[in-house]
Amino acid sequence: MQGFGIHAMMWTTVWDHAGAERAIAGAAHHRQDFIEIPLIDISSVDAKHSRALLEKHALRAACSLVMPEPAWPSRRPDAAIDHLEAALDTAANMGAEALTGVTFGGTNERTGFPPTEAEYDNLTRALGVAARHAKSLGLQFGIEAVNRYENHLINTAAQAVALVERIGMDNVFVHLDTFHMTMEEKGVANGILAARDHLKYMHLSESDRGTPGYGNVPWDPIFAALAAIGFKGALTLESFAAMPVEMAGAISTWRPVARDADEVFENGLSFIRNKAVQYGLA
Repeated sequence: MQGFGIHAMMWTTVWDHAGAERAIAGAAHHRQDFIEIPLIDISSVDAKHSRALLEKHALRAACSLVMPEPAWPSRRPDAAIDHLEAALDTAANMGAEALTGVTFGGTNERTGFPPTEAEYDNLTRALGVAARHAKSLGLQFGIEAVNRYENHLINTAAQAVALVERIGMDNVFVHLDTFHMTMEEKGVANGILAARDHLKYMHLSESDRGTPGYGNVPWDPIFAALAAIGFKGALTLESFAAMPVEMAGAISTWRPVARDADEVFENGLSFIRNKAVQYGLA
């Protein structure tokens, strides 16, 4: 994955025909190189329909997910393999280039204790099988570090790198998110430097998950570090400005994070592109 992208949740949280049409047309209208499609309900996705829309709008795609509790790899690796392989098949049928996100667990997965070696063994086995399946389909497979309040297993770039190297597949990459990094890294630039050899995908998300440039994320160190490592991957705007109220509990979004979606499109997208140009990334 390379270029600029935007998360489909700016338009929809339901990937049915109407949601797919709205999101893909919207991403194309805003001149994105690709769209990130969340696979929340794999069984309901019409991959053929999505592929036709992507081809119509000359738009590339990556898919993402968060693992549901019955398929958490740390506890139920066999169920995780089944879920990940189904997601990968759907992504491939859609014409996507990668499956990424919290592929190692859930965003409400915490045992109350530090991760154990047994949990990492289960992750390695399940994600290793999934990565091999991804490779057979020509897909890249990502691992996104998230903050400690969402998951206890992979919080930092260094932990994501360790898991990638433990799996040992050349199609497995690190996915970082600026929202999570501001909580977990000892300097966001250091996280990018730690992941340099494996970093292929960036979520550019503000500290309140609203409009990039309107919060507390240190954008200049982030783009400077990406330039320093010669980053050639995906830069994806992720904002929850258009999140419906019924999704609030899943991501702890209790109040509006931007004036409206148009503010994110008009100000956030231009902010990110300008920073990328400023640091020689575009």
